[in-house]
Amino acid sequence: MERTRVVITGLGIVSPIGNDVPAFEAGLAAGVSGVGPITRFDASAISCRIAGEVKGFNPEDYFEKRDVARTDRVQQLALAAAQEALLDSGLDLQAEDRERIAVYVTSGIGGGASFEGEVLQVAVKGPSRLSPFLVPKLLIDSIPSTIAERFKLYGGTSSVVSACASGTQMLGEALESIRRGDADVIVTGASDAAVTITGIGAFANMRALSTRNDDPGHASRPFDKERDGFVMGEGAGILILEQLGHALARGAHIYGEILSQAVTSDAYHMTSPDPEARQIVRAMRIAIERAGLTPLDIDYVNAHGTSTPANDRTESFALQTLLGSRARLVPVSSTKSMTGHLLGAAGAIETVACMLTIKNRLIYPTINYATFDPECPLDYVPNVARSSDVRYILKSSFGFGGHNVCIVLGRYAG
Repeated sequence: MERTRVVITGLGIVSPIGNDVPAFEAGLAAGVSGVGPITRFDASAISCRIAGEVKGFNPEDYFEKRDVARTDRVQQLALAAAQEALLDSGLDLQAEDRERIAVYVTSGIGGGASFEGEVLQVAVKGPSRLSPFLVPKLLIDSIPSTIAERFKLYGGTSSVVSACASGTQMLGEALESIRRGDADVIVTGASDAAVTITGIGAFANMRALSTRNDDPGHASRPFDKERDGFVMGEGAGILILEQLGHALARGAHIYGEILSQAVTSDAYHMTSPDPEARQIVRAMRIAIERAGLTPLDIDYVNAHGTSTPANDRTESFALQTLLGSRARLVPVSSTKSMTGHLLGAAGAIETVACMLTIKNRLIYPTINYATFDPECPLDYVPNVARSSDVRYILKSSFGFGGHNVCIVLGRYAG
C-alpha cells in the first residue's frame, strides 16, 4: 500500500545565530559562530564559561507582561518559533479545521530555569513562597500546550523525550501521526533553554563541555582533532508538517519532504555511545530503507556532530560502515559548530537547516575545522559553505541513554 506523503511547509527559528529564519539562514551561509561568554549569570566558578545564548530576544513581543512571568523561557522561545512557522506556512487558521491541526513539540530539559529559581527561593524563604505557576512552567508538555492554546489548535498535543535526540524523534512521530490519519497538519519541533548555572554546571562537572573559554568562537569544533567537548546552546526550531494532498489543495509552498524515521537503542551506557556503533548504523539503515532508498542515494549527512571526542569518533565510524567505499565522497557537516548544542532542540533546528540546504542548494559548513583527526576521516565541509544540488539528506541525532534517531529528508518532486 502506498504510504501517505508528508511535506514541510513552514519554518520557524530562534537561535544563537539569528532569531528568525532569514537571520539564521544568513548566519549559516556565512559560517558565523553564535558562541560567546555567558552573560545570563555569573559563571566564574564553573570550568565552562561559554555558551550559545539567544541574543536580543524579548518575550514581551509574544506574550502579555503578566504571561511572561507565568511561562518559562523554553515556552517563550518555542512560541516565537511556532508563530514564525505558522506565518511562513501561509495556513489560514480561520479557514482550517483546527481539530485536524496538532502540536507535537518537545524539549530535552524543559523549564529548568524556572525550577532552579524556585529551588533557590525555597532555600531562602521557605516553600510557602513557591510560585503557583512552577508546575506548568516546569513540565515539558506545557510547551505544545502553550502553542495550542495561543492558536486554538485542537488536534492533540504530544512531547516525546529522548535527551538530545528529542527534536528529531518528535518530527518522526509527527510524520507517523499524519500517516495514521490523526491530523492533516502538525506544528512540530523542539525548544531548550538550559543555559543556567545548574545546567552548565552539571554538564561541566561531567566533563562534557568545552573549556576553551578564552576563544569561545572557536570552541565548538566537531570532528576536529583538537575538540574538547560540546558548547551548550539554547533556542527553538519549529516546522509545519502537512499531508501532501492538504498542502497541494491550498497551494502551499513546499520546502521538502520527510520520508522516514528510525529509532534504536544502544543499551550500552547512560552517557557513552557504543564504540562499535552497531545500533547507530542499524537506525541509519532502517531509515534509508523505509524511505525506499539505499545508502547510494544519500547526497548529504547532517550530523549530530557534538564536538565531543567519543561522539564524533563513533558517528564517523558509523558513517564509514554505512557508506562503505563512498564514505569519503558524501559531504557531512555539523551546524552545531555555529549554534552550539541545543540539547533536545538540536535536531529540530538542524532539520530547518536541512530544508534551507535543499532550498538554497547550499550545504552549510562545519566551522572551526583546522586539524585532521585520523579517527574522523570524512568530508566535513570545512569552514566554507558548498554549493550542491542535494536530493536526499540523512539527519541523525543521538542522546544520553543510548537514543539513536535518524530521519531521511528529500527534495519535493511532484
